[in-house]
Amino acid sequence: MQISDREINLSLESPHPSPRIASVHRTTGETDVQVTINLDGTGICKAATGIPFLDHMLHQIASHGLIDLDVQAKGDWEIDDHHTNEDVGITLGQAFSKALGDRKGIVRFGNFLAPLDEALVQVALDFSGRPHLSYGLEIPTQRVGTYDTQLVREFFVALVNHSQLTLHIRQLDGINSHHIIEATFKAFARAMRIAVEIDPRRAGMIPSSKGVL
Repeated sequence: MQISDREINLSLESPHPSPRIASVHRTTGETDVQVTINLDGTGICKAATGIPFLDHMLHQIASHGLIDLDVQAKGDWEIDDHHTNEDVGITLGQAFSKALGDRKGIVRFGNFLAPLDEALVQVALDFSGRPHLSYGLEIPTQRVGTYDTQLVREFFVALVNHSQLTLHIRQLDGINSHHIIEATFKAFARAMRIAVEIDPRRAGMIPSSKGVL
């Protein structure tokens, strides 16, 4: 069977020769978390963490990041949401890192400014291999529904450390806690989407002058 020049060119031009999919199952004495991620998805999300507001935010990551995400978690909710929230962040970070592999060919950097009514949040990130979080949110209330708003930072700390991500979050405006948090997750999703895209000019190279991330 002969392959035409056109078919060869189409193959070379394909931004995603194969889907970047990863699954991570993490169990501790406090939680049991399963995450499956497809970086080349269409925004499908299945989230059942036992924390409704966190599920809502995971849907934002999937929908606006155009990744497919399946997150299933069981935790010691009778104590509080802290362990489950953190361990979902850890497991999601591990899944990101696994799906990205050696990170060859990715854009690497992403930046997005997301408004949500009066709230305005900027996220800049770098899949650098160096975990770092600069967190600039000022959330005015202690809770949104039953969700402790302190857990937003804990989620991103866990995600950053286990995806080896440099992440800067800046709040430019906002007085409504729900709006501030949701704008943050949407900005993260869009910045992440930019960063994990394949850069056709990289031709499979590591996006670093050092040759390694």
